[in-house]
Amino acid sequence: MQAFTRSRDRGTEDQMWLVEHPPVFTLGLAGRREHVIAPGDIPVVATDRGGQVTYHAPGQAVAYLLMDLRRRGLGVKELVRRLEQGAIDLLAGYGIEGERRAGMPGVYVKGAKIAAIGLRIANGCSYHGIAVNAHLDLAPFARIDPCGYPGLASTRLADLGVRDSMDAVQQKLSERLEACLTPT
Repeated sequence: MQAFTRSRDRGTEDQMWLVEHPPVFTLGLAGRREHVIAPGDIPVVATDRGGQVTYHAPGQAVAYLLMDLRRRGLGVKELVRRLEQGAIDLLAGYGIEGERRAGMPGVYVKGAKIAAIGLRIANGCSYHGIAVNAHLDLAPFARIDPCGYPGLASTRLADLGVRDSMDAVQQKLSERLEACLTPT
């Protein structure tokens, strides 16, 4: 992502990368080690995205958005709002009501976090993105203060009755994000 963003020019097309990660705790630029309570055998990796600490693992749909925000006429707050809306729309497609929480980027279902957002903006271009919990093991979230909030509950699509494969979740997420990010 860093190399792609550094090598961009005005004509470089935007990209969305859909990935799954092996188990890893990531610390954003504002990340404080005291929010990593008991990492155990899960690596802790410092990243250059915004935010505190989160957990990634197989079973989590991660979409990295490598976009020229200037070309799209987007600011960071609007990009975050649109990423949240993409996740809210994904959930709505499954009959689940997702919501925003003031001052806490991401998407929540009945107070539990289901989607986390962490971004980096360099030279007017974004990278990193959004992670939606599909059917990953949530237990490692208890070993951190997710996003810097002690005791913040996490949830996943599987616990809300969704049985789609990861491929299906990623495809639907990419479609919802594309719709929210396409200029009108």
